[in-house]
Amino acid sequence: MEFLLTEEQLAVQEAAREFTKNELLPGVIERDKNMKFPKDEVRKMAEMGFLGMMVDTKYNGGGMDTLSYVLAMEELSKVDSSCSVIMSVNNSLVCWGLEVYGNENQKEKYLTKLASGEWIGSFCLSEPEAGSDATSQRTTAIDMGDHYLINGTKNWITNGGSSSIHLVIAQTNTELGHKGINAFIVETSWPGVSIGAKEDKLGIRASDTHTIMYTDVKVPKSNRIGEDGFGFKFAMKVLSGGRIGIAAQALGIAAGAYELAVKYAKEREAFGKPIAQHQAIAFKLADMATEIEAARLLVYRAAWLKDQGMDYTGAAAMAKLFASEVAMKHTVEAIQVHGGYGYVKEYHVERLMRDAKITQIYEGTSEMQRIVISRNILSGQLYEPMMKSGEN
Repeated sequence: MEFLLTEEQLAVQEAAREFTKNELLPGVIERDKNMKFPKDEVRKMAEMGFLGMMVDTKYNGGGMDTLSYVLAMEELSKVDSSCSVIMSVNNSLVCWGLEVYGNENQKEKYLTKLASGEWIGSFCLSEPEAGSDATSQRTTAIDMGDHYLINGTKNWITNGGSSSIHLVIAQTNTELGHKGINAFIVETSWPGVSIGAKEDKLGIRASDTHTIMYTDVKVPKSNRIGEDGFGFKFAMKVLSGGRIGIAAQALGIAAGAYELAVKYAKEREAFGKPIAQHQAIAFKLADMATEIEAARLLVYRAAWLKDQGMDYTGAAAMAKLFASEVAMKHTVEAIQVHGGYGYVKEYHVERLMRDAKITQIYEGTSEMQRIVISRNILSGQLYEPMMKSGEN
């Protein structure tokens, strides 16, 4: 087993760390407070190549592996989870989905702009009555011969107010159930696409989260992804990879809180010595370090399996489940280490705690991850990826 990162991966990690410190940290509290979309920061992320990291270079991407992407996600998430979720959606859900399952015309027309960061994209699956139960799509895509007519509402859409395209999951044939679902590329400038107000959220407040309404939106047949009825499978495949990105985000949030807690514990004195030297605090730091490292290994393993072309479904679910639980648990502990100072915005840890909560919810709740993991256990597939290749 090899645990060393390559020189290229280390370079990506260092570049992301420096970018986060120099470009994201200075205004992160203001953006969170005012729900200000990080337009300038996203532009700089694009210039750094962070918005299409895993896309082939021929489509303007970085041509990097999943582990490099995870390393960058971890670093950005230590400071600004709003920026990292923008990056995650564009990379994991939109770019990856188009590159793997889109046709050549779709890649040339859309993927090249998304990978370069000229455009950013949204993934539109959730609805008012279709969250964890993704088969209950009420958004319809009626086949009109040379085009589809889309009507419906999508909820909780990241990048919803700033994206140029939506990947929309919609029901074409209700009699076929999930086999009658399709996936479509919808340009946000088309008639009938309406953007609701930005959600006032607990955490990741700077990111754009909107309700999207579609009213008689004409979508060319050429903008359907894959064969007729492929939409549900497309969504599940894309979300499985997306969970690795969110697991990396959760890992970064936990690691960022831990680093702040260590720094503060070394500086803050009580009873004549730094609080880090008091067992009550030292043991908290020990537990934080241990569980964060365990989460890191799960996340890196899921990324490695994906890079090897092996089945990573169970590993991704385990990584997201554990990393998100660790993020929530240890951001709370980081506030405890800071005492009263942890309760104010200036010290950053209260924001990290608020950001951590969403990692237990989006791209599959913790409860849904347990369903995925248990199904892998009962089918006997959970540890097979370590022994033989599987379908990507």
